[in-house]
This record gives sequence, C-alpha cells and structure tokens, in this order.
Amino acid sequence: MSKTKSLVANALIAALYIAISLVLEPLTFLSVQFRVPEMFNHLVVFNNRYFFGVVLGVFITNLFSPLGMYDLIFGVGHSVISLGLLILIKRTVKNTTKLMIINTLIFTVTMAIIALELTLALELPFFLTYLTTALGEFGVMAIGIPVMQMLNKTMKFEKLV
Repeated sequence: MSKTKSLVANALIAALYIAISLVLEPLTFLSVQFRVPEMFNHLVVFNNRYFFGVVLGVFITNLFSPLGMYDLIFGVGHSVISLGLLILIKRTVKNTTKLMIINTLIFTVTMAIIALELTLALELPFFLTYLTTALGEFGVMAIGIPVMQMLNKTMKFEKLV
C-alpha cells in the first residue's frame, strides 16, 4: 500500500479516537474509565501499521486530560507497551479472534500502569483504581471484538493501510 494511503488511514483513526474520546469526555479520564475508542486497539490485530494512528489518537486526546503530563507519559506508554506486546504475540498467533481476545487481556492487565498513574497523581488507592480501570478497559475491548469483526467484513482493515 502507498505511504499516502497509510498516512491518511492513520490520521483518520487518530481523529476518530480524539473525537469520540472528547465527546464522551466524562467517561474518558480518571478512575472510572470507559474510553470507547480503545476498541481501536484491535485494529493492530489486522495490520501493525495502525499502531501509529492509535498511539497518535491517545497522545492528542491526553493533551486534554486534567492530569496533563501524567496522562501523556503513562497513557501513551500504556498504549505503546500493550500494542508492542500484541505485535510480538502476532508472530506466533494468527487467528484474528484469538488475537483480539489476547489483546483484550493484555490491555486489561496492563491497566496497572494507569492505576499507578492515578495513584501517583491523585493519591487514589492502587488496587481499587486498578479494579475500576481494568473493568472499564475490559468492557470496551470485549465489546470491541464483535464491533471490529463486523466492521472488518465491509472495510477489510488488513488492506486499508
């Protein structure tokens, strides 16, 4: 695929991530997170090139976070680490549904990074914060599996970038 096509696709993903996050802003930040565009993390299951659009979307969205630099460092770091783990696992697991389930579990487990951020920034209790953020992430990512599978049937994510 052309570099221009990949650039445009990633810009659209980032823009959608930002727009959805900011429209649903009360659910996007702090200890009870249900950040709906996190389901875009599943795009990397279809093609590693989506990594850049997702991470850019997270970065720009976190510029609007009430936690400022904390969210830029921990939030973007969480996405980079989690998607990096997925990309490594994709070397051995090829089934798309299995990869989305694994991706959901990766993002849920690594929400410890966000819980640590909220503990440091707001002095929230780590384990309770981990529970609430992990449940929110699990919910979004689990709901995202059938959503992304249905969208893929018409959009063919593997070929868009």
